[in-house]
Amino acid sequence: MRNAVRNIAVVSLSSGIAGEDFVRFEVDIGLRRMKEYGLNVRFMPHALKGLDYVSAHPEKRAEDLLAALRDPETDMIFCAIGGDDTYRLLPYLFDHDELAEAAADKIFLGFSDTTVNHLMLHKVGMTTFYGQAFLPDLCELGPEMHPYTRKYFEELIATGSIREITPSDVWYPERELFSPDQVGKALSPRPNQGFELLRGPARFSGKILGGCIDTLYDMFCGDRYADMPEMCRKYHLFPDAKDWEGRILLLESSEEKPSPEKYREALEYLKGTGVFDAVSGVLAGKPMDEAYAEEYKELLLEVIDRPDLPILFNLNIGHAMPRCIMPFGIEAHVDADRQLIRFDEKTTPLNRPD
Repeated sequence: MRNAVRNIAVVSLSSGIAGEDFVRFEVDIGLRRMKEYGLNVRFMPHALKGLDYVSAHPEKRAEDLLAALRDPETDMIFCAIGGDDTYRLLPYLFDHDELAEAAADKIFLGFSDTTVNHLMLHKVGMTTFYGQAFLPDLCELGPEMHPYTRKYFEELIATGSIREITPSDVWYPERELFSPDQVGKALSPRPNQGFELLRGPARFSGKILGGCIDTLYDMFCGDRYADMPEMCRKYHLFPDAKDWEGRILLLESSEEKPSPEKYREALEYLKGTGVFDAVSGVLAGKPMDEAYAEEYKELLLEVIDRPDLPILFNLNIGHAMPRCIMPFGIEAHVDADRQLIRFDEKTTPLNRPD
């Protein structure tokens, strides 16, 4: 078992927005909350350089990640936020086995475009945690962090692990304004209906892997960045079908609220990899503002044409608020009837590649 978290390193592996003056008031909120937990927080050297610098220097983003992994005092690496181009770190992490040599048994937490970083760390044998980030969660503008979100963050820093996930009683609409005059203004909660089993057995098990379906789509389709699919293929970033055998695939959609047409195309790309023939189940996150929820459910059933494969929908993971934290690489036991996902208590040790 890992120990409690004391020292956190914040990295900007995608967007550099955390370093912009117009979000400084949000960063201060997050730092105050971290201090109240007794955490020692440091931003890695390039994390607060701003949008333009961070965008122009993927090598510095990679440098920050490697330094945080190598630092014996760092317990947890916390992503500031997502973005859309963290794939550009690939050559700086893999050309000379830099990431494999730096891999360590540390907590890594982030979501959205950070899906790509999770897959990078999976390649070098690290277990990681998906579902929250510094700016969207610790810096929440309301009077406090959303209680459901806070519960999982507190469990992670107190124990170094997550024992189980249950549904949130409520969900929140997307916050439309991010300005100093919104500080202290809470979002209005709406009732949440819990996990929804779309098909298959109510109980299934496996190690979870996956993330934001928009990001996974970009790994195969070059509409956003023409070189991204080629780069991902070159570094074998998406696991092959054999690696997916017995795993559970997580899919959650971004704040861009992909159209049903794009969602279908993403599922078709994934189907072409053989992932749906290999996994033991699929978990799908609640869409932000419940946008296209019914359409997504129909598409999951239609494209994933395995009647025996369980598909569980409406998890509070990823972009829709509030957010849990989901361990990747640790055996998970899903029970849709009990509305529970339980994780083995013992975390999987770092499995360095041969």
